[in-house]
Amino acid sequence: MLTAIAIDDEPMALEVVKSHASKVPFLDLNGVFTNAIKALEYLKSNSVDLIFLDIKMPDISGIELATLIPEKTMVIFTTAYSEHAVKGFELEAMDYLLKPFALGRFLQACQKAQEWHNLRNRDSNSSLFIKTGYDQVKVNFEDLLYCEAKGNYVSFHMANEEIISRMTLSETEKLLPNTFVKTHRSFVANLSHIQKIERHQVTLNGKSIPVSSTFYEPLVAEIAKNQ
Repeated sequence: MLTAIAIDDEPMALEVVKSHASKVPFLDLNGVFTNAIKALEYLKSNSVDLIFLDIKMPDISGIELATLIPEKTMVIFTTAYSEHAVKGFELEAMDYLLKPFALGRFLQACQKAQEWHNLRNRDSNSSLFIKTGYDQVKVNFEDLLYCEAKGNYVSFHMANEEIISRMTLSETEKLLPNTFVKTHRSFVANLSHIQKIERHQVTLNGKSIPVSSTFYEPLVAEIAKNQ
């Protein structure tokens, strides 16, 4: 079950969300807010999995508010203005609903959030499930060498296999244990598989990936800490 709240300065828009949410069996809408500040107060003492968030609101915009909510809380933006879509995805929103949206489109966004929630919480200590196409593939952390960002996708590299999923590298980092460290803006490496570290690259199981100057010192420090 996904717990959620909705924030929108228009009461009628909140009624639409409430109506749609009542028809989604895996969604529990715990509250609706026309005041963004009161919603932030609520979030200080109540955790939710998902927020339906309007973008154009008085006092504080949904874009600004999204930067203030807990990191693991998913956001689905709801707005009448399509020009904000790019910024919404830059903030790693789960989805972007353009008003007026029908129940089918609302359900699609909720299903996407549920899938992500399940992936993030399943076998989180030793493995993760990666959505690729219509399948979910289990990857054990001990088998994962490194992750590589490729545009809107991330490639998960094992010794003899590569799995590609539509997600960002920052999303991926949140799913990985602290034995994975960034070596470059596009690469995250498994410390337990690093065989050799050089100024501009590291070698894992015979494969080399780049190390940028920004991440070299932190990487060396993490390797020393884990020895």
